[in-house]
Amino acid sequence: MHVLTPLRRAWVPIAATAGVVLQQGDRVQEWITGLTPALRLLTVAALVLVFGTYGFLSWWFTHYAVTDTELRIRTGLLFRRTAHIRLDRIQAVDVTRPLPARVAGVAKLRLDVIGTEEKDELAFLDERHAVALRAELLARAAGFAPAEAVAVGQAPARELLRVPVRDLVASLLLSLDVWAALAGGLTAPVAVWWFSGSPWAAAAILLPLLGAAWTASLGRFLAGYDWTVAESPDGLRLDHGLLDRVHETVPPGRVQTVRIVEPLLWRRLGWVRVELAVAGSRNELLVPVATRAAAHALIARVLPGADPAGLVFSPSPRTGARWVVPVWWKGYGLAVSDEVFAARRGRLCRRTEIVPHAKVQSVRRSQGPWERARGVADLHVDTGADKTVTARLRAADEASGLLHDQAVRSRTSRAAARPDRWMT
Repeated sequence: MHVLTPLRRAWVPIAATAGVVLQQGDRVQEWITGLTPALRLLTVAALVLVFGTYGFLSWWFTHYAVTDTELRIRTGLLFRRTAHIRLDRIQAVDVTRPLPARVAGVAKLRLDVIGTEEKDELAFLDERHAVALRAELLARAAGFAPAEAVAVGQAPARELLRVPVRDLVASLLLSLDVWAALAGGLTAPVAVWWFSGSPWAAAAILLPLLGAAWTASLGRFLAGYDWTVAESPDGLRLDHGLLDRVHETVPPGRVQTVRIVEPLLWRRLGWVRVELAVAGSRNELLVPVATRAAAHALIARVLPGADPAGLVFSPSPRTGARWVVPVWWKGYGLAVSDEVFAARRGRLCRRTEIVPHAKVQSVRRSQGPWERARGVADLHVDTGADKTVTARLRAADEASGLLHDQAVRSRTSRAAARPDRWMT
């Protein structure tokens, strides 16, 4: 690892100490006031020494190695842990550059593999070395020999879409969840302080709420700034971020589900957000805001053969559905084409979920007592990303027929599906 890695490791005990101080605020304040200035300075020096030693030892005992078939990451000071990551199971290799790392010229390599944990990452590496190692790992995953993988280098990319800053800002201002998070973050701590009279209790409530408000507003802006989608042989590349620059990859052929989100205030402008579910990957967003036509074009790249614009949704039957879910039953719909299974729900915020037939793992039909009395049933489609897409409130006979037909479509589609390989 890079020699600056101990600075990152030191944040673990610092965060733990800060949590104890917030929890025992009154006692810590009394203890500090009882110390002389010399003892206070000595205490700070001891804490800095402990934090620095922890970070140094964590860095010293962390190693990685690339073999012909796997990537090995060994960590642990007292308890040794070695992760063996098979190269042919890699879903994505992302390069992230937090702001301090960008200043120092280092980067973090994050691997998305089924069964791995967040700790199975390489942080930090020299920025040029991280980019070169990412290209080598992807080439190894594509089947290149070790000697060839080093010489392949990073695959070329062609830009498909770039989100303008004005569209990103306007989409946040038109999102009701952003305003709800801001209102909760400002009013809840004041209410707690008013009723409890304790500033420490208000601070304990304020910090997580401010974090949630930040994530929903300015955090989304900083993360979505200069969002760029490009196409390359190793999948769709996503580059975004103002302070923390992130380089992600949507692996080819491994997307399990695509979700199109249409908030109420976005529909007049024709804007949508596209989310993903990829087995073993933490990449969950394809584009934060785009026109409907641009989003459909990207989905066609992610799901070859799919045509979201050509899907015709049939509503739930009025006779039975309106008694099971009053008013909101009108938001449910179902569309099935030769390539995908698609379900729609929601009236205020409409969500359309699309699943390729080849990615369906199982199909289930469920029917509660009230649904059975009204002659409707739900059809559930499970995918490899531990996600379930549900077509709600279908006619009972229709759901039974769909259950059988979807099982047949999934079986035949898997037999004809292309192999999920990098750079092929």
